[in-house]
Amino acid sequence: MKHYLQFSDFTADEYHYLFSRAAIIKGKFKSYEKHHPLSDRTLAMIFEKASTRTRVSFEAGMYQLGGSVVHLTTGDSQLGRAEPIEDSARVISRMVDLVMIRTFGQEKIERFAEFSRVPVINGLTNEFHPCQILADLFTYIEHRGSIAGKTVAWVGDGNNMANTWLQAADLLGFTVHVSTPGGYEVDEKLAFGGRPPREGCYKVFKDPLEACKSADLVTTDVWTSMGYEAENEARRKAFADWCVDAEMMAAARPDALFMHCLPAHRGEEVMADVIDGPQSVVWDEAENRMHVQKALMEYLLLGRV
Repeated sequence: MKHYLQFSDFTADEYHYLFSRAAIIKGKFKSYEKHHPLSDRTLAMIFEKASTRTRVSFEAGMYQLGGSVVHLTTGDSQLGRAEPIEDSARVISRMVDLVMIRTFGQEKIERFAEFSRVPVINGLTNEFHPCQILADLFTYIEHRGSIAGKTVAWVGDGNNMANTWLQAADLLGFTVHVSTPGGYEVDEKLAFGGRPPREGCYKVFKDPLEACKSADLVTTDVWTSMGYEAENEARRKAFADWCVDAEMMAAARPDALFMHCLPAHRGEEVMADVIDGPQSVVWDEAENRMHVQKALMEYLLLGRV
């Protein structure tokens, strides 16, 4: 049994399989071909952090695979409050086949997984967002082919998305140019679990424009992630120069793509003419969450098919 708690949980070979499998599953979806490998299987979704895309992509995806879904919110299940996380894991995992958790601290999902009898998927934590990067990579491959040897510019907060991009670069052989305001840097120890990363997998830039030079992909996220709302005003001031605009996209390669995990705030972390412009693939990226997660759930339950 495998869990998917952070991007580094899988090997490069497993990712190559998942990307190819997601393409097949997406093709079936687009041609209205039924694909029900998970009939009679049940996914439990536990949300301590609300989300539109995570809920719709997992719920619709599981139904499209022929399975069923149990949706739990903080009103239904408060991990570690109503009962110990370990007990919740023991009980829930006896009744379902797969668990997706979207919560705050990574430690919660790791404790749940330790005592779960079924695979656990990280739908997002403060530290990592592996399903989103899985979708982003698949979207890049769809549009431009292999990402090996390419450059991704990360402009903004050194958050869970940035941590996961670094893990992906380390594993899949590309480079991330990271530019964050002072005080919001990526924590290398957290991103790589205390071990040294592959040499050259990421570079740090003080100037976001410099980070975007010759990039194949420019990507960003909101300035204030869920759970950090009290810092909103301070972040608005600190991040004022980290708005992805036309100048940054012009500094990237002519065929560079723009991505954003959404929701987006036009005029803050990205200008409208970028996210709504010809280089933006954010809507493909959003849809692809569902397709890569279908491949992931199928793999966790059935292995390679």
